[in-house]
Amino acid sequence: MDVDLRLLRCFVAVAEEGTLTRAAERLFVSQPALTKQIRQLETRLGVRLFTRSRTGMALTEPGHTLAERAPALLAGWDQALRETRSAARRAARSLRVGFLASAANEATPRIITEFTRRRPGWRVEMRQATWSDPSAGLADGEVDAALLRLPLTGQDALRTAVLFTEPRWVALPEGHPLAARDTIPFRDLWDEPFVAAPPETGRWRDHWLAADERKGHPVRIGAVTDQPDDWLSAIAIANGYGIALAPASAARFYARPGITYRPVTGVSPSRVAVAWAAAHDADPVVQDFVRCCLAGPWTEDGAG
Repeated sequence: MDVDLRLLRCFVAVAEEGTLTRAAERLFVSQPALTKQIRQLETRLGVRLFTRSRTGMALTEPGHTLAERAPALLAGWDQALRETRSAARRAARSLRVGFLASAANEATPRIITEFTRRRPGWRVEMRQATWSDPSAGLADGEVDAALLRLPLTGQDALRTAVLFTEPRWVALPEGHPLAARDTIPFRDLWDEPFVAAPPETGRWRDHWLAADERKGHPVRIGAVTDQPDDWLSAIAIANGYGIALAPASAARFYARPGITYRPVTGVSPSRVAVAWAAAHDADPVVQDFVRCCLAGPWTEDGAG
């Protein structure tokens, strides 16, 4: 009988975390989706792996047996996959870099230019991710490194280095009553409906709703989107599904008729980072890319 490794990863996460909530955050998935995966694995194996209670998920005796074996099996597969992909990358001289939206802004082409100077004959393959994957492909090993924005759920399992910060502004319909202001206090936006990322993005979604900076004031969700174009359309619609916090650079990269960007006071800045998996700490090609990201004048230790 063949078992999808994805189901085993779900099982191990729940076994190690003890609750569906923490396991779902670790895996970047929703809790209902994770519950469905566990049930599917139990059905395929024909055994009950967990006893569910209000306090968490307790392993049954068969569950304990699988929990002892599964981590080594997954580690062996992950190592084989990394070595296979590494060999393919060396043969193709290609580095896969994930990114969200505008990535590291104007720094991105300069980083790529510096990397190809250091690694003649190599190329950088940029892969854009949707907002439902704030890790930009790192969580499932689809890319070698990523340019992304912190914080995000599961970032403790990744290596990250902040390149720079930039203010969070607000994007709103040009006809909105607040659009005429030069600067908007965040408190004045608390009762506005917001365009949000999908719920499964966790900490990343909360950051762009500034959930921790509302002093307990509830968030109103006007629309949920997974792509920049859909996000812009939701804001630009005449009757307005909502407004949204955005990096200040969005005013340059995502200018569109019908949308106004304004500075916001009372919210912390956005942090742009390069990220990579711990397994690539000793990978000279990935580390060369990281060094290129950190060498520019845009970094926190440079010109800002």
